[in-house]
Amino acid sequence: MKKQELKEFLDAKVAEYNHPRFIESDPIQIPHQFSIKKDIEIAGFLTATISWGNRKSIITNANKMMVLLDHSPFDFVKNHTTDDLEKLRPFVHRTFNEDDFIQFIKSLNHIYKNHCGLEAVFSKHSENFSTQNAIHQFKKDFFEIEHLPRTQKHVSDPLKNSAAKRINMLISSIYTAD
Repeated sequence: MKKQELKEFLDAKVAEYNHPRFIESDPIQIPHQFSIKKDIEIAGFLTATISWGNRKSIITNANKMMVLLDHSPFDFVKNHTTDDLEKLRPFVHRTFNEDDFIQFIKSLNHIYKNHCGLEAVFSKHSENFSTQNAIHQFKKDFFEIEHLPRTQKHVSDPLKNSAAKRINMLISSIYTAD
């Protein structure tokens, strides 16, 4: 697909889905609660991570995540303490449990401290309008700190034959909306 064709396709999808009627019943409403770009991308990433199953359940649990992050995801990621992480312990969404949530906060902190943030990682490694390498590199960067092996299953890798649908939707909804 040529750049202009892709732009027209994505613009049509934005017109179809980017209106209050769609947003109010979709998990995309979670990042829409924020106005600061880093809060939006963290809320979007965490919501995308748990976006499988019933939409109502996804929205409920994503809102619980935002409550646990004091409705300030970037500030929490950047400034959390060990005690703050312990407050995340009651969280679970299907197979994404409290240990995964805590690891994601630690890994996000690592991404912002050492890789200039989510957008920087995705932008740096995008190639020829493809997100495959960017997502693959993001996963490598995300898990370069100590982590539970089980947590890796929550981040897809298109270079290992995954469609990486949730991360691709995140990238297209947050970074191509400008």
